[in-house]
Amino acid sequence: MRIVFLDRDTLPASIEIPSPGVPHEWVSYARTTADEAVARIQDADIVVTNKVRLTAAMLQQAPRLRMIALAATGTDNIDLQACNRRGIIVSNVRDYAVHTVPEHTFALILALRRNLLAYRQSVAAGRWQDSGQFCYFDFPLRDLSGATLGIIGRGALGEAVAEIARAFDMRVQFAARRDDGSPAQDYTSFTHVLRSSDVISLHCPLNDQTRGMIGFDEFSLMDRKPLLINTARGGLVDESALENALETGQISGAGFDVATQEPPAPDHPLMRLLAYPNFILTPHVAWASQEAIHAMARQVCDNIEAFCRDTPRNVVAGFHG
Repeated sequence: MRIVFLDRDTLPASIEIPSPGVPHEWVSYARTTADEAVARIQDADIVVTNKVRLTAAMLQQAPRLRMIALAATGTDNIDLQACNRRGIIVSNVRDYAVHTVPEHTFALILALRRNLLAYRQSVAAGRWQDSGQFCYFDFPLRDLSGATLGIIGRGALGEAVAEIARAFDMRVQFAARRDDGSPAQDYTSFTHVLRSSDVISLHCPLNDQTRGMIGFDEFSLMDRKPLLINTARGGLVDESALENALETGQISGAGFDVATQEPPAPDHPLMRLLAYPNFILTPHVAWASQEAIHAMARQVCDNIEAFCRDTPRNVVAGFHG
């Protein structure tokens, strides 16, 4: 059995990936471009990938391919319909980031609500000495206690973020789907979440229904000028609309760990926003605590072994029967 890992460098070199306990040949590539993908998967029985895009045309040229083991939860880089037609099992990893992503989310929230970056920069510029007293008040500080957190996405990560928020004595509301005119009792209408939240945090997948879900119209509804936190997927937010919202004061700030283009080009809207002290951009590392990556690597191996036993787990495409 030939197992090909297409983008090993998306995991730290210090992380050892467990070897599946089945006879196999393991081939690992640091990175794989779109032009290289077909040649590397055409003789593979199992492909391991984190972010390499595999289209229907690519998969058609891999006749031996029986499984794709995702080293991630998100599946938007794989043509799942093509896998279903071919019977290619696609398994992802789940719930490995239930601590690291919520912790990163709150690191962004706290840094922005307390204006940590702005104060640090001003101290480095000599403002404390210039103030002539023990403190100064150039940037507002806001407590989390009593503030309202709107969460879009109610999977394991959204629920974990809610648990932390309640420990800070925040009010939590989960957004219903945008087209849901009669939300269930424990959901709040999408529009009301936009209007009434002090912080909005995104924890939903990227698909046809969620792509561009926060745009110019949605920012115009944000009456309380909230913080917007995105540790999910860059495509959920129209980045030009985000730039406008920050420039015009429609929101108080934003913390992003993701972008539509990764890495973003130097002239990308998110890169331009780095000039603002109320914007934080981190390089898609919310998921990447040492503990989480170890758990993810173990799951990849477990998924491959389960497939080889003909008992596939965490299946998102290629279902038998």
